[in-house]
Amino acid sequence: MAEADLDAVIRQIAKAQNKTLMAAVKKRRDRIMAQATKAKDKETRDKLRLIAKSAMLLGTAAAKRLQNSAENTADSYLRAMRNAAEEAAAAAKKPVKKAAKKDE
Repeated sequence: MAEADLDAVIRQIAKAQNKTLMAAVKKRRDRIMAQATKAKDKETRDKLRLIAKSAMLLGTAAAKRLQNSAENTADSYLRAMRNAAEEAAAAAKKPVKKAAKKDE
């Protein structure tokens, strides 16, 4: 295979970005949870735990949107390439009209 399928490359890059994003989200959640364990009163601890939970939910939602966007882009590219190949095949099947020769 001389050239890589761009749709596969798009999916691969999105997967890597998704892993990076989820790692960052988990790191932030863990940092906030560490602050919650160091909190002096129950109200602050509960507030920080809620913030950590919200950060994880929002980060997961962002990762899903990123993944869906990449999937849509890859599918769209694949569909466009398939349509272009079909059009090229159809054009090759059509007989080429030759210009009429004029006698001068």
